Amino acid sequence: MKKIFSLFVIVAVLSLTLNQSLLAQEETVINKLYYTEFGGPGLIMSANFDGRFKSNTQLGFGYRLGVGFGVGKFNDNRVDDPISGGVYYEEVRRSIYAIPMGLNYVFGKPSANSTFEVGGGISLLSRKASLYYWDLEKPGHIIGFFTFMYRIVPVNGGFSARIGFTPIIGTSGDMFPMGAVSFGYAF
Repeated sequence: MKKIFSLFVIVAVLSLTLNQSLLAQEETVINKLYYTEFGGPGLIMSANFDGRFKSNTQLGFGYRLGVGFGVGKFNDNRVDDPISGGVYYEEVRRSIYAIPMGLNYVFGKPSANSTFEVGGGISLLSRKASLYYWDLEKPGHIIGFFTFMYRIVPVNGGFSARIGFTPIIGTSGDMFPMGAVSFGYAF
């Protein structure tokens, strides 16, 4: 009888411990996201990290930080014209790197997989460049951006996706329409 009672106590303690650890896992909120974004403030493509300021929710204020690359327009190839004797600068396109960083706010229900993100920020550029090939665009090292993104981020973590509108504020202050799509992993 003592062996049966001891076995019962051991099973009861193990089940309570297992139940408590499962409850603790359920209370953990997934609010960090690594993603690769095509388009948007990272120019052609960027790798980003997104997180919330409060650790116990996937909604509310947060931040993003990334590294991206694109192509810029430069007037830096000097060409001497032998016929006219003049000098002109040839326009070339070269790669340019960007560091998009910004703040955002995520709206939605706490237990929902799909939410909506609104945000804004700046992208620091590695070169002074004119990115969008309009004559009015002045070369610069900083561009601004806004984000209006539909997000699918599973509550329990895993594969995630974002798609939306990300207008870019060019170096001359003009706004250019841009979209973005991203795929990543939430944890």
